[in-house]
Amino acid sequence: MADARVGDPEPGRLIELADVHKSYNVGLPSEAEVLHGLSLTIDRGEFVALIGPSGSGKSTLLNIVGLLERMTAGSYCIDGTAVGSLDDRALTLLRRDTLGFVFQFHHLLPAFTALENVTMPGLIRDGFVSRQQRERARELLAAVGLAKAMDKRPSELSGGMQQRVAIARALVFDPPVVLADEPTGNLDTASSDEVFQQLRRMHRERSTSFVIVTHDPRLAARCDRVVELVDGAIARDERDERDVADDGRPGPV
Repeated sequence: MADARVGDPEPGRLIELADVHKSYNVGLPSEAEVLHGLSLTIDRGEFVALIGPSGSGKSTLLNIVGLLERMTAGSYCIDGTAVGSLDDRALTLLRRDTLGFVFQFHHLLPAFTALENVTMPGLIRDGFVSRQQRERARELLAAVGLAKAMDKRPSELSGGMQQRVAIARALVFDPPVVLADEPTGNLDTASSDEVFQQLRRMHRERSTSFVIVTHDPRLAARCDRVVELVDGAIARDERDERDVADDGRPGPV
């Protein structure tokens, strides 16, 4: 396989998609194109909301950025690596080393404690959990306010606490970007605000880039940048130039 590196990326540039198309059932009478020549760049340290009506292509775009689906056409570079020529194994390794994921449903393993759930990616990757990985998991759980809940199983935690465990798990390998698909969509307003504040805090403290799919206009308005998809194309891309308070709320201009 040819070297997929494309040289040093543009300073600050983390993700670059150019003229991306995505079709399903290619070559069949039922072929349907979901993304229509979409181009998008995301810089290091950005906190981006991805919004749009159902069927607009948000989840498809997130899956392509997350290396879970392949483009039909176009180009995608992440951290200087062109993904189009990579085989499945190379994509898996790149996804493991570059991306973290937080989903609407936390997907915690019910038989394991919060600490064990956070260390699970290390167990899957290496076949064991090192002392350093366990300490890293403890640090992350403490950072999201769960220092006293590390030994509790998911059934003993509230929905917001479970989602905070999922955030810690997503960050255990310090990925440069975290993709969050409706991370607060299954929570009440108070828990939703709590989880969003934790995402903002981790973004601020670690300079991790976040791309968050959300249907909640309140949360989108508290992000630094809002990208709106309509019918598989970008209809709006706005950056919020205001200062942002520590809890993620817009601060004074």
